[in-house]
Amino acid sequence: MCRDSPKTTGTRIIVGEEEGQITASETGAINADLSVGADTSASIRLKANCSISFQGPILVGEGFRLSEDDLDRLGVSKHSLPPAIKKYKIARDLMQGGDPKWVIDFFGLNEEEAKSAYPKLFQHVLLHVRPEREANRDRGFRERWWVFGRPRPAMRDALTDLPRYIETAETARHKVFSFENAAVLPDHKLYVIASADPWLLGILSSRPHLIWALAAGGRLGVGNDPTWTNTTTFLPFPFPADVSNSLRDRIRAEAEALDALRKRVLAEHADLTLTKLYNVLEAVRQDRALTPQERDIHDRGLVTLIRRHHDVIDGLVAEAYGWPADLADEQILTRLVALNKERAAEEAKGLVRWLRPDYQAPDYAAPVAGTLDLGGAVAVLPDNIIPWPGTLPEQVSAVQSILATATTPLAPHDVARAFKGKRAATVRPVLDALTGIGMARRLSDGRYAA
Repeated sequence: MCRDSPKTTGTRIIVGEEEGQITASETGAINADLSVGADTSASIRLKANCSISFQGPILVGEGFRLSEDDLDRLGVSKHSLPPAIKKYKIARDLMQGGDPKWVIDFFGLNEEEAKSAYPKLFQHVLLHVRPEREANRDRGFRERWWVFGRPRPAMRDALTDLPRYIETAETARHKVFSFENAAVLPDHKLYVIASADPWLLGILSSRPHLIWALAAGGRLGVGNDPTWTNTTTFLPFPFPADVSNSLRDRIRAEAEALDALRKRVLAEHADLTLTKLYNVLEAVRQDRALTPQERDIHDRGLVTLIRRHHDVIDGLVAEAYGWPADLADEQILTRLVALNKERAAEEAKGLVRWLRPDYQAPDYAAPVAGTLDLGGAVAVLPDNIIPWPGTLPEQVSAVQSILATATTPLAPHDVARAFKGKRAATVRPVLDALTGIGMARRLSDGRYAA
């Protein structure tokens, strides 16, 4: 299922008195003074993000794992692996580095086929996996003991014909996304986004997605590190839409450069890891004096160059959303929650902004605007007949009343025309805030409806 029902909590933010500005966060009920709930748990899983994000396979059997010594004993060269042996990667390998790993993978083969094609490997699994599986309470695990407990057929299908995929650790201090060769099988503590497009890598690596991920994911482990999953974090996340090809290409170029730079640094310095690089990057962003060890990591790891790529990506992604680059974290989160609701409303009317349409929905045809009921002619409102209210609650009430009584959706400038001397920039923050608390919805053409 890619769609779920929203839940209610008391997280909220405060919309400031200053025109065009949304300010600090609080916790509590939504009040009449326009405290806006930026609650990601109330967000809805989007069809647009379905079928391309997966948790890695769960082995249910340590005997599937192979060391380099195991390869030698089985007479297998690590430079020429048979189809039933895959390179294998765990979350620690991504963030901390680690020795090469392999697994025996009989996915797609029945018991007789596996035994006939790979007798040595089959005997290894028979000796080192079957005893553990026979003691398992799950009937399926006992009966199909020669294959992984959760082999992830949907993930494998989505990765077919892709040269690479995007990976991230489920739990890590720093939320990092990176490209991985499609021949490498991920562990269940890694999450896979089945796309080779650096456009998606750029969005996932950006500040808006990081803010969303920290709010939507939980915390886990001794270090209380943030978690990221496909269900809670990826599926509800609203990606930018209607972005020009030129801007997409600029984001692609920066994401490719960031990924290539990190890989180059780690290849040249075996003692460096992504965790070490991002620990120092965090210190640099905090403008904290670096220790001698951190300075060494900074210099060899080219951390300032990594930061520059992130900064450029952040600016470009803000532009893709059509937002100012200097929004506060809570402002970004509020806008993302509101955008999730807007996308869910679009999808309910048949408009789905697929991330990988050729795979997710090859026969999809977007409905015409008329079938979406996105509005017709520009609304006719009398000019300058209402004084702009002096207090924020009154402004909220006035704008909401105009939306509620309008016969067609209204653009910000349409609403502004109803108030003396006001422009779209004055009313847009109020409209966005109303959207954030579910009292209005923003349509794909930028207009608003009650």
